[in-house]
Amino acid sequence: MLKAFVRSAILFVVTGPFCSLAHAQATQQTNSSVAAPVDGWTGQRVPQNQPAGPAPRHDIFGIWDPGQGGIQAMGAAAMPEDGKAEHKLPYTPAGLEALNLTKPSNGSRSVLPGDTNDPVVTCNAQGIPREDLYELRTTQILQTPASVMVLYEFGKVWRVIWTDGRDFPKNAAARWFGYSIGKWEDDYTFVVQTCCINDETWVDRAGRPHSPDLHIEERFHRVDASTLELTVTITDQKMYTKPWVALNKLHFKLQSWNFDVTEMLCSPLELAQYNRFIGNPASDKDSK
Repeated sequence: MLKAFVRSAILFVVTGPFCSLAHAQATQQTNSSVAAPVDGWTGQRVPQNQPAGPAPRHDIFGIWDPGQGGIQAMGAAAMPEDGKAEHKLPYTPAGLEALNLTKPSNGSRSVLPGDTNDPVVTCNAQGIPREDLYELRTTQILQTPASVMVLYEFGKVWRVIWTDGRDFPKNAAARWFGYSIGKWEDDYTFVVQTCCINDETWVDRAGRPHSPDLHIEERFHRVDASTLELTVTITDQKMYTKPWVALNKLHFKLQSWNFDVTEMLCSPLELAQYNRFIGNPASDKDSK
């Protein structure tokens, strides 16, 4: 039992402590003879969608999976913290000062897991943009007449993007996932602007900082019936001298409507058990 827990706890620490509702898209073709697992836990098999043809207009509804490209353990995929000159961000002096206060457990500035001050380790919310830039797993998008809702696997959280024509609120209190409004730039590109983000969060796993002035642009582009691309741009004049692209056209593939999105939750109890275990390796003797 303990060994099974340790395996899951190690994964937990490594990966992080760690619509239209009324219609199914008419453009999708389902071949019931092709099957795929519902999830990695049960191995259940269900009919697999095989959508083909052009993208539907004004529609990003569905269950989308970015594969391994969404993990981004070294920081934002388009600008990882790998020590390469081309990935050095345009920090302001205040940005560099804030960066030096973060102690990530991944990337070229990494410290030992026990020395990190990553807020996610203690089960704080990732917030935006980090929900896009670390452990971006299977994502469900729902559309209503007034909003687009995004449901994330990591943390089992959701956010609302308003599409009813409203503007940003004045003097809005900061929130973990900010305040988002979205508009269709064309028939296939949904553009989201987000402000009012809690500055206790990190931009990504590498500990890139942000200020209360952070502004996020997300571009969801429906390439065709089965493919969605996401681009994320960071603007924060206090931390960075110019905007920078953190995610560049990350590909998602549409999943079956029967796909069961798994849980990926931060558990303080499991974290405490893991810390006790690695603090006393001999404790494994009872499981042998």
